[in-house]
Amino acid sequence: MAGEALTASEYIKHHLQNLTYGQVPEGYEHAGSWGFAHSAQEAKDMGFMAIHVDTMFWSILLGVAFLFIFRKAARCATEGVPGGLQNFVEWIIEFIDNSVRGSFTAKNPIVAPMALTLFVWILLMNLMDLVPVDWLPQVAGIVGASVFGMDPHHVFFRVVPTTDPNATFGMSLAIFALTLFYGIKIKGIGGFMAELTMQPFEAKSLPVKIFLIPINFFLEFVGLISKPISLSLRLFGNLYAGEMIFILIALLFSSGIGLGIFAGVLQWAWAVFHILIVMLQAFIFMTLAVVYMEMAHHAH
Repeated sequence: MAGEALTASEYIKHHLQNLTYGQVPEGYEHAGSWGFAHSAQEAKDMGFMAIHVDTMFWSILLGVAFLFIFRKAARCATEGVPGGLQNFVEWIIEFIDNSVRGSFTAKNPIVAPMALTLFVWILLMNLMDLVPVDWLPQVAGIVGASVFGMDPHHVFFRVVPTTDPNATFGMSLAIFALTLFYGIKIKGIGGFMAELTMQPFEAKSLPVKIFLIPINFFLEFVGLISKPISLSLRLFGNLYAGEMIFILIALLFSSGIGLGIFAGVLQWAWAVFHILIVMLQAFIFMTLAVVYMEMAHHAH
């Protein structure tokens, strides 16, 4: 696709645009009906209720794949010499169990399964970044043209869900909701509000303590809100940057044989390095989620 019908700028924008489904806004053909956006501006004008179909498709598909693989390993588990799949799954579970035990000291039966789900699911989504950037979008363009009669240039298809901030914010907000729930459940409304209003500045005098409440609340509230924002943006930013580098490398393949060979070597080298990034980002997201749950279960 690079260099065939699109300029370098158009090629990059095409690969960074999600396949968006929503209600066609006023000013466009078929306004008021529901369909796929034909441009980035149209996708933006569809508003909040528009759906990134590619993000939903790949995140759900990879989630189902995770459940299928682990269910199959559980059903085929034996007490004797384990097979390759069972050995691999047991290694992942043991790794997650040790990580949770090192970060979470309270008792909550959902924390370890939550950590396992986050790590494996995010890792699978991140690994989609290693698929050559043109392969699946080209397949999507062929399907869109043959099945839906769409112009292939209007078929946008991103295959890495974690490069979509909607996906990363969705996961981080779910973790944030859990931390709020358990923070209030374990400490009570009074204890939870005391953590937001009685620190970091303390005083023995009641008037001074009352004076410090709004200052403490502002500082603690900013720290509280920053957790889901930093959690989501860290994952999104690292995977988005990795995807961008793969796209820029792909542009070199249309610049001659010499640059094409160099691009192949560069793509291989970046892919090897990127494996560390995709694994590290999945681990960091999982670890911070466990740490936030630990903070919700204990008073400061």
